[in-house]
Amino acid sequence: MILIGENINIMSLTIGPAFKERNPGPIQELAKAEVESGVDYLDLNIGPARKAGGELMEWVVNTVQEAESKPLSLDTTNLVAMEAGLKVARSKPVINSVSLQPDRMEQGLRLAKQYNADLISLLWGAEGMPRDANERAMHAVNFVYQANEMGIPNENIWIDPIASPVSVEINQVKALIEFMAMLADIAPGCKSVVGLSNISNGTPTHLRPWLNRTYLIMMLKHGLHSAIVDAFDTDLIALVRGKKPEIVSLIHRIMDGEKPDLASLSEEEVKYAKTVRVLTGESLYSHSWLTI
Repeated sequence: MILIGENINIMSLTIGPAFKERNPGPIQELAKAEVESGVDYLDLNIGPARKAGGELMEWVVNTVQEAESKPLSLDTTNLVAMEAGLKVARSKPVINSVSLQPDRMEQGLRLAKQYNADLISLLWGAEGMPRDANERAMHAVNFVYQANEMGIPNENIWIDPIASPVSVEINQVKALIEFMAMLADIAPGCKSVVGLSNISNGTPTHLRPWLNRTYLIMMLKHGLHSAIVDAFDTDLIALVRGKKPEIVSLIHRIMDGEKPDLASLSEEEVKYAKTVRVLTGESLYSHSWLTI
């Protein structure tokens, strides 16, 4: 699968100041480290960038491209800044992202068509977050139809069904998995992508990787194409690259209804098994789920 490194982000305590000061060093060092870790794309998140967003995005794109040749995911809600990045991107970039809000959708589709860019369809509708798998499906079909009408093929569309924190609403966590099982049928040829760290927002730092990794493997069961991830979670990258097939198999078997004897599992396997139960709603989320 495709891994998109999330770490070049204006919210970072080190990268944020480098953006502001137009200091290329920390940004280029981070880009190189992400590539060395094994990611396939680099996400460049400049946030809303309301002031001089176009100049900032152009500078960031050029700065990263001086250090690395991996394709880029351009991450901003400022469509003027988005276009500035598209103009200077050397490899085919990804627009991250275009929502279904009418005032943004038309402009986003126009940019994707004009610059022959891939685009992430964020299934956020005019009324906000989709309520369940069926509403996600409705939004996906609507988006693909409008993109096709503008001449954008399915192969250029990456569907993001929006992961949400397990600590807030388990039904949304389950709905995304249900939607993933439907996607290939309702939008053939489209890719899928998820902002993985959303699933663990609001949880203690030491617990976040267990949720992120487990949810990723759960979605892989239904053909997840790509994920925006922490490039430095080495265990996550090892799982995705096929280095821990026993963990992947365990998670998928539990999803299919198997109830393994925890006493027969390794300490690592027990943690994954307990985390699957939380993410499927079989166990209630608490900050102590790994120890009870």
